[in-house]
Amino acid sequence: MSVTLTTIGLDADDTLWHNERFFAMTQDHFADLLRDHSHKDHLMERLLAAERRNLPHYGFGIKGFTLSMIETAIEVTDGKVPAGVIAEILDAGRDMLSHPIELLPYVEACIETLRKNYKLILITKGDLLDQERKLAQSGLRDHFDAIEIVSDKTAAVYADIFHRHGTGADQGLMAGNSIASDVLPMIDAGGWGVHIPHDLTWALEHAQKPEASHRFAELPHLGALPDHLRELTGLLAK
Repeated sequence: MSVTLTTIGLDADDTLWHNERFFAMTQDHFADLLRDHSHKDHLMERLLAAERRNLPHYGFGIKGFTLSMIETAIEVTDGKVPAGVIAEILDAGRDMLSHPIELLPYVEACIETLRKNYKLILITKGDLLDQERKLAQSGLRDHFDAIEIVSDKTAAVYADIFHRHGTGADQGLMAGNSIASDVLPMIDAGGWGVHIPHDLTWALEHAQKPEASHRFAELPHLGALPDHLRELTGLLAK
């Protein structure tokens, strides 16, 4: 039985372009700055706990990450972290906010193919200014029918987006590298979720794959998405 799909949502960070590797590089630098006060594994555990704790206050993105690093540095040094270390953490955060955009493989070809038959929505979360910067530098903005930068990705958010820009979540599909953000809430909204794994994925984006759901699929890369859609819908390539 074929599926009717009219609208495709694509995640941005680590689905269209590299992002998490800049966080990993900054974490390595952060660990080096605090090497006299904490072992790296312990420091990363403390940092992750701070990020989880601060999400309701700072949201997703580099600015919240930077504040969580500062908070962690204060904690592991018992409040004695040197001002110079704080300054270096702030510099690292600013560097992350200006990192160059490098598209992942297959992105441009995939988007060009999909836009022939579907409405395309870019759906990303994080800091508004940073996401707009990355989108502008990517050169992809004009390929999308709509851009949605949201504070979080939930079933209600997806239902609203696919209602406003498409024909409802039940005729929509969301593809991205996060099971927790791109797949599970979209399926909960009544749509289809496709996981495109990335080598680096933030620990707070990990979740159990919904293997039992017929609305879930995992593909090796974004270039496989057009063929997957043709199998789902029975639509012949144009």
